[in-house]
Amino acid sequence: MKVLVINAGSSSLKYQLYDMTDESVLAKGRVERIGMDSAILVHEPTDKQDVTEVSEILEHRTAIRKVVDMLTHPEHGVLGSINEIDAVGHRIVHGGETFSSSVVVTPEVKKEIKRLFDLAPLHNPAHMMGIEAVELNMPGVPQAVVFDTAFHQTMPAKSYMYAIPRVLYTKHKVRRYGFHGTSHFYVSRQAAEFLERPLEELKVVTCHIGNGGSVTAILDGKSFDTSMGMTPLEGLMMGTRSGDLDPAIVPFVMGKEDLTINEVNSMLNKHSGLQAISGISSDMREIETAMNEGDRNATLAFEMYEYRIRKYIGGYAAAMNGIDVLVFTAGVGENASNVRAKVCEGLSFLGIEMDEEANKIRSGDNRRISTANSKVQVLVIPTNEELVIARDTYRLIDEAGK
Repeated sequence: MKVLVINAGSSSLKYQLYDMTDESVLAKGRVERIGMDSAILVHEPTDKQDVTEVSEILEHRTAIRKVVDMLTHPEHGVLGSINEIDAVGHRIVHGGETFSSSVVVTPEVKKEIKRLFDLAPLHNPAHMMGIEAVELNMPGVPQAVVFDTAFHQTMPAKSYMYAIPRVLYTKHKVRRYGFHGTSHFYVSRQAAEFLERPLEELKVVTCHIGNGGSVTAILDGKSFDTSMGMTPLEGLMMGTRSGDLDPAIVPFVMGKEDLTINEVNSMLNKHSGLQAISGISSDMREIETAMNEGDRNATLAFEMYEYRIRKYIGGYAAAMNGIDVLVFTAGVGENASNVRAKVCEGLSFLGIEMDEEANKIRSGDNRRISTANSKVQVLVIPTNEELVIARDTYRLIDEAGK
């Protein structure tokens, strides 16, 4: 079975085509600047030369058609025809309380995803455009959806409820949902496999830290608590997101600066975090370069960043009455050895001992960066959310066909 995985954004679309017989990637790529006459399609077929094409792509239907045309292109393609695609899997950011697992797309599922637009107005509408674009370009091909929030639906009420009037939960479902669930799910299972221990016997903290970031406590193989909240804004300091702050700051700043709701929302999501504190960049690589050159603002941004990660790890160790495994993943987690070192330096009270040389090694493989004597196993596990989506899609479509 060949499965096409799609992650549709408001003005972009990423894709990977898998052959599920061996879970190999046949091709991957992205379409950027959808809605413009200078949209860019980058196609990366395995064992063939990459292709970049600039053209007018005004909406997702055209973007999907361009992707299909490229996948079946006589020279650059990897398929003989569109009919070789057996199923399509989509990433959906928000599944609310409705979806605790991946599901096959049906009219009822589509209706519910649309009902959840209010919870993820920047993401779910774009995902729906991706689903509908596939329906138009690939009629009859079954589709499945995999939710970022689904893994966290195992959290107990004490973890997901906010201390605000209950009517806001009963009427509007205001609660913690958590995100990056597909990544936390994947790396926690990879960690258990790497250590050759049952996941259900481990107390695991997973740190998915990239431009966005979240930390999750995993107990008995299930999400017990996570740092992101009703939206991806809560929790860690991120590339351009503020993370945790005093809620009273919002009305105070709105009044002082005469900001609208949309303006303050944009400030907290797009103009805060590393970018705001450093005044340089939201990219940790550029922050570290400036810090090494003596830039005080970059140094402060780095210190705030790792300090908040460390606080969450310590808090989750307390929440689970211990921790056996600490996992770093995603762009910063997999590549920023200084961030990992500094975070773990402040966790020696947990019995963490870092292997400095192992931590400095750059590798795309699962690896241990703690010493043999460390009471907590510290691992770097490259995430693979697309593979999780492909696997779930394959399983669901296979089950539906039996």
